[in-house]
Amino acid sequence: MITVSDQALSQLKNLLEEQEHPTMGLRVYVSPGGCSGFSYGMGFDDQPAADDEVVEHSGVKVFVDPYSATYLEGAEIDYVDSLMGGGFTVHNPNAVKTCSCGSSFDAGDGAGAAKSCSAG
Repeated sequence: MITVSDQALSQLKNLLEEQEHPTMGLRVYVSPGGCSGFSYGMGFDDQPAADDEVVEHSGVKVFVDPYSATYLEGAEIDYVDSLMGGGFTVHNPNAVKTCSCGSSFDAGDGAGAAKSCSAG
């Protein structure tokens, strides 16, 4: 379903150790909006919901709700370190178009409503 790069795993393990909560995982989701139709979201969650898909990579749990799973099938969470700063990103094979802001995509199925990047 969703994979996590080695660089992202390393960063996530460090962040999870700081949280000191053994069952905590990374919630990855998509929501309608953004300049291309959908926006990615990530955050830590104490536990998965009953209907979440849970994927574990080297001890790091990733929680994905059923709606988001449709759009994240085959995606990879990565960590990019650049001159302008580092951050997590999603490489999504389901995205037919992405926005220059990097957090918005279009899945090509007409779902979601496109908004300006500045409307966030």
